[in-house]
Amino acid sequence: MKRDLLLELGVEEMPSSFMGKSLEDLKNLAEQKFSEKRFEFDQVKTLGTPRRIVLHVEGLAEKQADALIENRGPKKAAAFDAEGNPTRAAQGFARGQGIDVADLVIKEVGGVEHVFAIKKEIGGKTEEILPELLLEMIHSLGFPKSMRWGYHHLRFARPIRWILAMYGEQSLTLQVENVVSGNVTYGHRFLSPGEKTVSNITGYFKTLKDSYVIVDQEERKALIWKQIQDVAHAQGGHVMENEDLLDEITYLLEYPTAFYGEFSSSYLDVPPEVLTTSMIENQRYFPLFDDADNLMAGFIGVRNGTDYRIDLVKAGNERVLKARLEDALFFWKEDTRKPLSELVPGLKNVLFHERLGSIYAKVERLQKLAVYIGETYQLSDAETVYRAATLCKADLLSSMVYEFTELQGIMGRYYAYKSEERVEVAEAVFEHYLPRFAGDQLPQTEAGMAVALAEKMDNLVACFSIGIKPTGSQDPYALRRQALGIVNIVLESDLTIDLASLISQAYQGLTDVRLDLSQEETVTELIDFIKGRMRGLMLERGFSYDVVDAVIKLPVSDMNDIVCRAEVIRDFKEVSYKEDFMVVFNRSNNLSKKWDSTVVNELILEDESEKVLYHNLKQMQDKVNQAIQERSYEQAIESLAGLRPALDIFFDAVMVMVEDEHLKAARLGILKQIAVLCNGIADFAKVLV
Repeated sequence: MKRDLLLELGVEEMPSSFMGKSLEDLKNLAEQKFSEKRFEFDQVKTLGTPRRIVLHVEGLAEKQADALIENRGPKKAAAFDAEGNPTRAAQGFARGQGIDVADLVIKEVGGVEHVFAIKKEIGGKTEEILPELLLEMIHSLGFPKSMRWGYHHLRFARPIRWILAMYGEQSLTLQVENVVSGNVTYGHRFLSPGEKTVSNITGYFKTLKDSYVIVDQEERKALIWKQIQDVAHAQGGHVMENEDLLDEITYLLEYPTAFYGEFSSSYLDVPPEVLTTSMIENQRYFPLFDDADNLMAGFIGVRNGTDYRIDLVKAGNERVLKARLEDALFFWKEDTRKPLSELVPGLKNVLFHERLGSIYAKVERLQKLAVYIGETYQLSDAETVYRAATLCKADLLSSMVYEFTELQGIMGRYYAYKSEERVEVAEAVFEHYLPRFAGDQLPQTEAGMAVALAEKMDNLVACFSIGIKPTGSQDPYALRRQALGIVNIVLESDLTIDLASLISQAYQGLTDVRLDLSQEETVTELIDFIKGRMRGLMLERGFSYDVVDAVIKLPVSDMNDIVCRAEVIRDFKEVSYKEDFMVVFNRSNNLSKKWDSTVVNELILEDESEKVLYHNLKQMQDKVNQAIQERSYEQAIESLAGLRPALDIFFDAVMVMVEDEHLKAARLGILKQIAVLCNGIADFAKVLV
């Protein structure tokens, strides 16, 4: 027989950011605990609103499954004497397990025989085990921030105010601090206050629905999105999809009603990013756009309640938003009274890092590094890049960015246009922050690429050289994101950039900083760090693990060259000469991998086979090296595969590891030269073929 289980923890309103993870954790925890306790169940669901966390287990068996428990005891040699009589060790073990010595079983483990006590454990009744098991789950839940209340010791996201626990139609008794479970729940705080008695689990869901609570977050989310779209359609507009905002609103309320509000079209003179940021971040509204994706003078909010007196709700929200937009308009007018360049000297008073100086000092480093990148890799002209680097941080001192920090760069671009800077300069001021997150756009202008690369490389080199590095899950300076940004820009723009040279150039710009690492150490550590981010990106792009591992550790600091090699190795698995090449590589590499020298004394070669092999190798060496230099790796691999006939004859005719040390050295030198040529393309020892 099976019954459903329901646990509802009634809490004071939880932060919306806690809810999704908490429900996921509770689901995983319940599945784990029930499996460990040998309970069969059909499905585990977790539901929630700001005021309740609900565990619903469908089809939970009425008793645990029986189990055979095997406990290992001493070795057979210690448990029985030479005559086969049980020793004190065997008797003590049997007594401790509650069985007779005669019932001990002998089994072999790892080649050694041990005695075992095998007992059948009868499954207990579910209703007797559940209270303790549910308490275990409640106490195991974790949150980003927890609190205690009153004189109690339990730490939870918010104070627990009621507990409802039912197995089928039977109420379960459990106590958490001063709260004892019962068969009551509570409806919407304002629309249906007071206790609601629950007689069974089906009745629980009906009671909540009748009490203006949509407990299923997915149902609530779908309803909110439908209401928002319906309101937008009625106003002749549409809203952009914003999954984070939709999730936040879902966990802020229990019964949604979307409504439309308006604001004066005069505020549309302010950049749309300012208005949408104010609406989304401050008020949790969905901005409204017309068919041309222009921002409309309206918004869509979601009320926690019905449409009763929705006109008052609309008016109140419009009044609050008006105050926000007035501030934004004031900031916009104040910031645009003077050119962006006048803000730059003030960066001397803004600290970047206590050891790395001010933001102004950072800008001076960016000017030099960005110009170096622009000139070295033909990205825009020096004057444009220099001007963009000069202005890129100026908007940090604007009133708008002080209020809305997430608009840094975005406002800089608007202020640059207002200051009549050139288009490429203004765009580069915004683009130097790109990409800001996974999937974000990349710089489109050449000056933007140069300053973006300079910004990220300066951050990485400056932090690494003073000992600031990501550790485990800790990365307060977002250095992983900076490195991934460099990888994305370089690969997507197909730039031929030497990482070692770029890191060295950035290091040399830290002239007034006391550094912990030398230039060589910084270059080595940062190349490994950036390649680590590149490895993940290549795997996401569909390269197999073995192909990535074969190229990522090569002493190559041109990222596009690494990808080019990976593409060749991936395709190499399908070519007709694959087997010939792998024979050449494996036979040469396996014998010579512990041999360091490539020197060959041709005069002491004896057999015709080794002379022919060495002659063929010398003839193709320049051709292979030239192909590698020109990134014609397919040609290099095919040429090396052509050595197989001569190599097969060589191994049939001679023994490499002979007693004559000079002859052995010459033969190993030939094989080492072949292996070095192969490894100059990729580490084929890691390639699975």
